[in-house]
Order: sequence, then C-alpha cells, then structure tokens
Amino acid sequence: MLFICRIKNKQGRFACIRGKARKMGPVQNQTHSGENSRVTQGDAGNSSGASRRVCAVPAWLNPNSHRKPTSPRSRLQGKIYLHAELHDGNSNIGATLCSYYSGLPDLISAMAGDISTSIARKILAALLAGLYCCSINVAQAQTAEVQGTTPANNNYAAIAVTPTAQIASISPVAQEPWNVLGQFTNVTQMNPAFRSPYAGQNSLNPNSHGSETTDLTLFAGARVSSNAELWINPEIDQGFGLNNTTGVAGFPSGEAYKVGANAPYLRLPRLFYRQTVNLDGSEQVINSAANYLGGVQSSDNVILTLGKFSVVDVFDTNTYAHDPRSDFLNWSIVESGAFDYAADAWGYTDGASLEWTQSRWTLRSGFFALSRVPNGTTLDTSFSQHEWVAELEERHQLQEHPGKVKLLGYINQGRMGSYASAVQLAQQTSNTPDTSLVRHGSSQSGFAANLEQEVTSNLGVFSRASMNQGNKETYEFTDINKSVSAGLSLRGSQWGRRDDTFGFAAVANGLSGAARNYFAAGGLGVLIGDGQLPHYGLEKIMESYYSYSVRAVDHLMLTVDYQYIVNPAYNQDRGPVSIFGLRVHKEF
Repeated sequence: MLFICRIKNKQGRFACIRGKARKMGPVQNQTHSGENSRVTQGDAGNSSGASRRVCAVPAWLNPNSHRKPTSPRSRLQGKIYLHAELHDGNSNIGATLCSYYSGLPDLISAMAGDISTSIARKILAALLAGLYCCSINVAQAQTAEVQGTTPANNNYAAIAVTPTAQIASISPVAQEPWNVLGQFTNVTQMNPAFRSPYAGQNSLNPNSHGSETTDLTLFAGARVSSNAELWINPEIDQGFGLNNTTGVAGFPSGEAYKVGANAPYLRLPRLFYRQTVNLDGSEQVINSAANYLGGVQSSDNVILTLGKFSVVDVFDTNTYAHDPRSDFLNWSIVESGAFDYAADAWGYTDGASLEWTQSRWTLRSGFFALSRVPNGTTLDTSFSQHEWVAELEERHQLQEHPGKVKLLGYINQGRMGSYASAVQLAQQTSNTPDTSLVRHGSSQSGFAANLEQEVTSNLGVFSRASMNQGNKETYEFTDINKSVSAGLSLRGSQWGRRDDTFGFAAVANGLSGAARNYFAAGGLGVLIGDGQLPHYGLEKIMESYYSYSVRAVDHLMLTVDYQYIVNPAYNQDRGPVSIFGLRVHKEF
C-alpha cells in the first residue's frame, strides 16, 4: 500500500522535509492574507503556576547508576516515563531534565546508530541549557495577535520539521497520538542535442538523452509526550538525474540525488525527535501533516529537533520555492545556491537545531555532521568535521499581505582542499589539479538572504542571494560560490483552477576567481568539470512550470516543467541547453 503526506503549514523550514534536501528535502507552502485573528491564550496556569514537586527517578533512569546498561526498548520506556513526569510538574529539577535530554543521543543511536558521541552530548548540553531556562520562566499567557497561514494550494509539500502553525478557533483540540502518511513522486527529464565543441568527465551529455527518478516515502510519527514527537521516514528510491547528476552547477532536478540506481533501493533519510517548549502568546492549532502531529502550541515557543534530517528542512525555507515535489525543480532555485549545507550524497545529515520564536521574530541555530570526505556517502559521526549554521527570520505584513525576510550564516570546519594549492601542485608535477591531494583541516563560511512576499491572495514573489568564500572546494552541495535568484508563483483561481499553480524563476550562478582557475586547469568539482574553461561566463537559468490538479483523483498533481540554461557549468563554449520535464506527484 502506498502512503503520502500533505503538508499544510510550516514555519521556517522543517524543509524535504525540499524535502528533498536536494538534492533536496522539505518545503513551505504559500502564505495568504486575511487569516489573522485575535484569540485568547488558553489556561497557562498549569505551565507557569504549578507547584513544584520532587521527581522520583527510578534507578534505571539515573545516568550515574552503575547498573547494567538497559536495552533500547527499556531506554525508550524510560524517556517516555521521565518526560511524562516533567510535563506533570517536575520540570524544576535541573538534574532530572539534564538526565532526560542527555539520554536522547543514546535513544536515537539505538535506533539509527548515527549520533551517539561525546561531542554531540556537549553540544546538546549547551543547547538544552537554554531550553531548561525557558521552561522554568514561562510567563502567564496574554492575548496576542499573530500571523496565520494557510496552504498555498492543495499540493503536498516535501517534509518540513518546524511547523508554521495555522491559527484556528480556541475550541479544545485533541492531541493526535500518531499518524502515518506517504507520497509518491516521479520526475522524467530530457534535453535535445546542443552545441559542444568538447566535453570533459563531468560535462553534460551534448546528445539528446533523458532520465527519470522515482521515490516513495512513508511518514510515520508518534507522540511520546504532550509536546514531543518521534518521526521516521523510510523511503524507496530509484533512477538517475541527467548525466548521472553532473554537468550543471544549478542542477535541473531537486528530485535527483548524487547517487543513482537502476533498481529500487531502501533508505532512511529521516529519523528525528522534536520537542516543543511553549512560551507566551496565543494558542495555535497545528494541523496533522507529514512529520507533524495535530495539536496545539503557543505562538511563542522553543523547538528542538534532534536526529537525522536535512539542514534545509529547518533553514533557508521559502513558501514559493523550496519543494521539488510540488514547485520548482532546479537546485539553485529551491535552495540558496552558495549555501554549502552539511549533507551526505542524498542530502541528509545527523545533528540538532534549536529555534526560538518570539512575536514576529525567529532565531535558529544548528550543529550538523559533514561527510567524512567532501561529497561523500558516509557521515562523520564523530562530528570532528561539522557545520555551524544560524538564521534570523522576520515576519511582517505589507498592506495585509504576509512576507518574510531571512538572513543566514554558516561555517564548515573539516578537511578540505584549497583551489590555489591544488593548481600550484599540478603545475609542479605537470598533472591535472585535484583538491583531494591537498586537503587539511580548514574552514569555509558563507551567507544567504532569503525573501518572500505575498502580493495578492493568489500571487507571491521570492528572491534569494548567497555567497561563500570560494577559495576552497565545495564540501557538500554544488559548485556555486555566488548566486542570485528571483521568481513568482501564481495560483490558478483567476482562470477557475484554484488548485493549479504557475511558477517562473531565473537564477544567475558564478564562481570565485580561485575556482575559475582550478576548473580552467582541468580540475573536477562536485558536479562540473569540462576539462577546460577558456571562456568563463555566469551560468544563467530560467525555469517555468505549470502544476495541474487532477480533480478526478484526490491529491494527484501533474506538472510540466521547462528550463533554459545558458553557459552550463560556466562554459560559454557549450550550450545553451533546453530541458523538458514531467512530474507526477500523488499523496496518500
């Protein structure tokens, strides 16, 4: 039986999750006007005025106990028991809270085997100290006006981990105990023959050819306490991107991974725990969706996400361009092109994120594992090679139309090669430059700006700009050192097709001077490498799509997509290239 999910609301991004992370992962749906409402906070006395009691912790939950280690099942039962005690009023015990949270890596490790390290514990201890302070200083609730959101359309979005709560009435809402949803997506793309006087190892095939990718995802979640959820997303993948996902820095399909296979194979892209700490603000209803259980939370809150997921499930999300399963397909349109976010070859990683929402502001921070080697299939679970990322989001209204502005910064720390050192070594040895020969402990940082604005109830616009240092090799994402994109998304209400969407966007990607010299000397990158680059030019891409809702079949979307690429892989000698695509997306 096939399953799929429908994402109605998400705040920030926990996006596939662009969903696919791109590679991609999570996506946010469009925000519409006219949804603001004033509601009264529910009874907050239980959270801020409850008498404090000593929590009796069983010996088998005591982290200092010298008893024989318990099984994963026992540890899971212990976490559920202890969380229930904390929720009932025992959260005044700092040691108890620390014991509860410090054991989470063991729980996740027992299920996924990815993040049980001393470094991870230290990082989580710092993050969770802030959570504890928030939990014991919850103020009495006040009446507040908050921004509401509704789905942009009836399409399903790829998963996101941090919900943008939809404001509803203050009627009592039952906490959903569990849910199972799913989705199916197939993307087929082809390009006609184009001009190509020469080609290299990573060049896009100049002959007419096509490829397809398919994925089937299950979203299963359970509530382990009133404000905590555990989610698992097994997935079956099959297929290849064009030219085995090489040849263009702004690759044309976010549904294509860097690892392909002719036969279907099973993966586990996400296994994560999410804890919400309610603060002040009005009560918000969270609708049931993929990776979200239906329930209620306050508009001001702190959210911890821990486990395996995509960085872009939480960071760099955008309502109109973020989900290759329902909106644009191009990597450098659905994400900030120069945001070299931590990920394995499929776009997912281990780590933790912490989000603090207060009024119209949200501050996010995260710590994630890099791959053992750049663009690798295996993560560095020791976290000795890692990424720090932070993002500030501001929400506003322009003539009663909602919008968001996000500023993001990141730094990657690990073994990476310098472009200049690789070129210098190649000149000394009369060989082709190779960054893998000059790797050593170093770092590279970058930033991104992300804007979205509703213009009318059916029209939204967006823009992104990003840049990184560009003096060292790309570690995870793609060979882009600077990127600017902009576009629009128009719903079909004006022509009687309210569930349809038309989108148009353009992006210009560029390389740093050091990267240009490296590729001109014949070096290979993550996705590009024509063997030479005598005439460099910005890689310019335009994409348009039309998503058609099949009314005869619930939650079935058919999308036609067209992309026009000038200077593929920054090479003025090759192209331009036209890419035609068809996407079939079904949610169950």
